[in-house]
Amino acid sequence: MTLSGLKMESDRGNRRGQRGRRGGEEDRDVRLSKSMSYALRHGATQMGLHLSSDGYVFVEDVLACPQFRSYKLEDVERVVATNDKQRFKLRPHPENGRLQIRANQGHTIQVTDLELKPVLTGSPDCPAEAVHGSYMRNWSSIQEQGLSRMRRTHIHLAPGLPQEDGVISGMRKDCDLAIFIDVPKALADGIEFFWSENRVLLTTGNIEGKLPATYFSRAIQLRPTRWILPL
Repeated sequence: MTLSGLKMESDRGNRRGQRGRRGGEEDRDVRLSKSMSYALRHGATQMGLHLSSDGYVFVEDVLACPQFRSYKLEDVERVVATNDKQRFKLRPHPENGRLQIRANQGHTIQVTDLELKPVLTGSPDCPAEAVHGSYMRNWSSIQEQGLSRMRRTHIHLAPGLPQEDGVISGMRKDCDLAIFIDVPKALADGIEFFWSENRVLLTTGNIEGKLPATYFSRAIQLRPTRWILPL
């Protein structure tokens, strides 16, 4: 092989190595994000982590857990800063300055003070509709039973479909069913809604923890082709 050929092979190898390192770092960040989501939303008690009333945990306590010992503070800060759904929030403790982290929503653990903003009828931030993402395999049962918060403390809604302006969170990108909720109608019946820190619309539903189908304004199959579904 000529010198120029050897150089081309070396350049290709370097590029593959760089892509591999970037991919490995991205995979590692995804694993950290998922592990933090579980710890801060669901598993803190079993892991021996103390959640404050507003859902915060000291970052140093998280990093001391066995599943986080390969990570450093800079890893946590990077994942929080780059998370496309803004799932987490960092802050210095108001009294001692130690760094804390919390999940902005999605808890099955009871958190009494998530700093949620109530939605009021007729207010500028009261949407005419909000969207819950699900899957077509669930559509029949949703029509019969409504939406349920299941084990979580809230039903999650987005202000629009993924990729629309201002929509960063509230439904998974792989959902193939979008159910639109008439928010003013539900508010008029006493169902409460709240905005989370990362602009997810949350509701506890009715006394049974559900949003009945009477509040559905429309439903759309998103994939493989868009199709308006009969309610």
